[in-house]
Amino acid sequence: MQNELKPFWSKIFNFNWKFGLFLILVICIPRFILVLHANETANYAFIGVIMLISAIAPFVFLSKYGRNKIGIKKPTKSQWLGIAFVIGILFSVALYFLGDALYGNTIENWYTYIGKSYNIPEVIDAQSKLQLFGIMAVTGMIFSPIGEELFFRGIVHSSFANSVGDSKASLIDSAAFALVHISHFGLVFINQEWKLLVLPTLIWVLSTFLISILFYLCRKRSGSILGAILCHSAFNLGMIYCIFYPIIGN
Repeated sequence: MQNELKPFWSKIFNFNWKFGLFLILVICIPRFILVLHANETANYAFIGVIMLISAIAPFVFLSKYGRNKIGIKKPTKSQWLGIAFVIGILFSVALYFLGDALYGNTIENWYTYIGKSYNIPEVIDAQSKLQLFGIMAVTGMIFSPIGEELFFRGIVHSSFANSVGDSKASLIDSAAFALVHISHFGLVFINQEWKLLVLPTLIWVLSTFLISILFYLCRKRSGSILGAILCHSAFNLGMIYCIFYPIIGN
């Protein structure tokens, strides 16, 4: 019987929920702390390191069989790649309208707060703004979607799925994904102090949980982790566009 883990790691771990929990603890807790620190200091350099570690985890721990099992393979239904992209765009735009309707352009609006980390100048001409948007869009569509999907919908999901099945595993990886994103919005740094925005946080956590479920469905329907990555990339593209244009203004 083939083992999902490489021989060295299979002597230490079994590819089950305990291994998945181990990964969540060693990656998500440091990430949570680092994002909070970045929000306070405006230095986001270490976030890229966390995304890189998340992306390489499957290649460090898993055998070729294991990588195939978590979806690192060609899609079986390529039409779902396009559908995944559309789903991501639509959800991100819907989340913008929800935030705008409830909180307007205030700090309680998740996109407004996240936009603060982009350090967009208060006075910027249209060309410079487009260039900055392009840079942020490209990086946002590559780094976090690849790192987070290989980690959450990939190695973490499949390790839990070996113990509790795909449906319950998708709830677990989505919950972990949603909770770690409280560090991006929810526990906010305003006027040199930390504040928990209770109701906006609950809405944000529920929203990130739901989009995480959609990421998993795109992986499942496409037959490849690429479906989840594309849906995530499209979501980030839509979010960044909404931050740069409807929120910041033309």
